[in-house]
Amino acid sequence: MRRILLSLTILAATGAAGAWFVLRPEPLPADALAGLEADAVRGEQVFWAGGCAACHSAEKAEGADRLVLKGGRRFPSPFGTFVAPNISNDPAAGIGTWTALGLANAMLRGVSPEGRHYYPVFPYASYARATLQDVVDLRAFLATLPADPSPSAPHEVAFPYNIRLGLGLWKRLHLDDGWVVAGDLNQAETRGRYLVEALGHCGECHTPRGGLGAMDRNRWLAGAPIPGGKSRFPNLTPAKLTWSEADIVAFLTTGFTPDYDSVGGAMAEVVDGLSHLAPSDRAAIAAYLKRVVPAE
Repeated sequence: MRRILLSLTILAATGAAGAWFVLRPEPLPADALAGLEADAVRGEQVFWAGGCAACHSAEKAEGADRLVLKGGRRFPSPFGTFVAPNISNDPAAGIGTWTALGLANAMLRGVSPEGRHYYPVFPYASYARATLQDVVDLRAFLATLPADPSPSAPHEVAFPYNIRLGLGLWKRLHLDDGWVVAGDLNQAETRGRYLVEALGHCGECHTPRGGLGAMDRNRWLAGAPIPGGKSRFPNLTPAKLTWSEADIVAFLTTGFTPDYDSVGGAMAEVVDGLSHLAPSDRAAIAAYLKRVVPAE
């Protein structure tokens, strides 16, 4: 009997060790950012391209208040309601003590400074394609923004989705830093791909998802239901978005469609962020969208 119990104990320990190996968080190497120098001016462009204010500022924040990243916005989903955390420069409530490597682990690997998995509602499935230089620059810019002491609210996620260790398996199945639109792209299209697929994380809203919440890359940007709502994020592929590149650029700059309708909802904040970018970046996004595979 003691031999049987010992064997079962060894098997259980081996199984637990194997499960931990598969499900464990995998941060970047400690020297991943070696040789990179931060530039806060470039980081501001990364900030606006990445849509940080659209999730982490207060609801309906305008002007300078959009730079106060106190968190608190609620995002319903089939898995529960997620609450945007405070990522202001506050050392206790926010990320004031984070290093650039800590931010890189969060954005590219979905791993917290404490070594825990983040939920993919934080769009690291897209940010995984971002360059380390952009993350270093972004960290420098975030350090210039106001600190806010508002505590982050917990996510409202029930069992089994509240078991974060299971996210290790989700990452192994779905975390992919490869480009969706491949092929021979010109310089503008390549830049647009980076802005759309990586920093802008446009697919997170505009791409349908499977049962485990991963983006369906076979229907990239084909439109998707708005969680908790009755409408849909629109189809951005050429099958539906038939505007000219000039029309797309104008929309991303002013928020007005070719029919003189105005942007609303969450997209208004996206346009506000993109309006801070260089005109060539908005043109690059338009060029890229014309290269996306049409999807009805």
